[in-house]
Amino acid sequence: MSTTLEPLESLAPTLSVRQVLMLERVLAGEPEVVAGAGQLDRAVRWVHVAEAADVGVMLSGGEMVLTTGVLLAGDDDKQAEYIRSLHRAEAAAVVLGLGRAFPAPPDVMRRAAERCGLPMVVLHRPFPFAELTEEVQARLIRRKFAAVSMSEAVRTALTGLITAGAPLQRMLDEIAHHSGCPVVVTNLAHRVLATAGERSAVDDVLRDWERIARQAGGSEGDGWIRAELGGRGERWGQIMLCGYRGDTATGRLLADRAAEALVLHRMLGGTSAHTWEEQSAQSLLTDLVSGVVPARQLLPRARAAGLPVNRRTFVPLVVRDGDPAELDRVLRLLGLPGIVAELADGATAVLLSLARDQDATVLTANFAARLSGTVVAAADPRTAWDDVPAGMREARHVADAVASGVLDLPAVVRLKDVHLRGLIRLLRDDPHVQSFAERELDGLLRGAGVDLLAVLRTYLATGRNKSRTAQLHHVSRPALYRRLEAIQGRLGVDLDDFEQAASVHIALLAHDAQQS
Repeated sequence: MSTTLEPLESLAPTLSVRQVLMLERVLAGEPEVVAGAGQLDRAVRWVHVAEAADVGVMLSGGEMVLTTGVLLAGDDDKQAEYIRSLHRAEAAAVVLGLGRAFPAPPDVMRRAAERCGLPMVVLHRPFPFAELTEEVQARLIRRKFAAVSMSEAVRTALTGLITAGAPLQRMLDEIAHHSGCPVVVTNLAHRVLATAGERSAVDDVLRDWERIARQAGGSEGDGWIRAELGGRGERWGQIMLCGYRGDTATGRLLADRAAEALVLHRMLGGTSAHTWEEQSAQSLLTDLVSGVVPARQLLPRARAAGLPVNRRTFVPLVVRDGDPAELDRVLRLLGLPGIVAELADGATAVLLSLARDQDATVLTANFAARLSGTVVAAADPRTAWDDVPAGMREARHVADAVASGVLDLPAVVRLKDVHLRGLIRLLRDDPHVQSFAERELDGLLRGAGVDLLAVLRTYLATGRNKSRTAQLHHVSRPALYRRLEAIQGRLGVDLDDFEQAASVHIALLAHDAQQS
């Protein structure tokens, strides 16, 4: 769902002093900025015509005051106090029409305005103030109406996505579409949970995220606009528009609408049981495992997610049947920096980031020792970030090989521990290997032979130990002998012959790898 909107720059609910001075009617009065030239981007909330010397008490801030100065002429103290009162009232600017009262810009007012930083403009030609007031007020009303319309359009679009059960990323994509700049969601520690926007622009933001995060508590500026995320008295993050090119007030309005929608999305749970932190880690580790996104492009995301990446040793792990929350708890307990995320098929990926002087083998073993009833598959440590994806795939490969039945494993399983089974899994998609498995096992892959596959699998896995196989299948030894004879008859092999038994074993490993 997407709503077509006007460019956000045109929806600013205010005009700047500079924009007012560029209006055609104002240019006809030959305006000249005589003080406060560095403050021309101040927002003009309203235009007010006033001759009273004490006009400041009637202002509420943001007004552009138009005057001929007729009540100030000849009194330097009144002129200086007039400017100071406008400054105290936080007026946007003062415009003085030159004429009988002041045929030239008054030095006292000009110097006072310069000291206060108040833009002061003089008009060298007679100018009907009523026309300027009318035009500026009309423009401001139109802009405010357009800003409200934009706000409601964004709210409607985001509410529609929430109603449709859209995931967080789809929500952020919509926000980035309306803002026209990168959008970043962080937790309270300023760690990036999710991003949206043009990929290259987002990467530029993430590359400089450490500096941005340090300044995150400061004032907004240069298009960096924040809105807090939280509810029920608890704050848990923020959304940032990074480099927003429109009016700050409009950007803040957009950020507020986005924050409201994200809070509602989180309260309703979205379409996923995972928290945003888990989704962020899952996205990063999934991309690392798949290798679809180059590792160098993922480095800014990893750094922004809080993973130490400079001069580190990376240990890729995949844990079978592990609870991601428990694994994350163990990491925190041991003080090990890392990212945890659930992958497919009951596997959970863990990427440890250790200091170069730490013993990766010992710390990995300590981590595995804290887990019970799980298999920890590990790749060899990597010192280069570019090598991490290959390490993640190696750990995943080892975990897959273990899942298919390796017995008597160490606490931490590595590639060398899965032997032939690991090699077969690497080659399982090769057409020659598939053809070999089909040919060798042809007699057991259909009909009554399928029931004999489990017996064959156990017999070969136990090193052709007949007693152990009979025990595991709860049958007598004579019954097992009959089944083994049936297997040999169907396959046309002698399982007492080592080479023939090895051939059948390899075929069975290939078959199981393909099935999994």
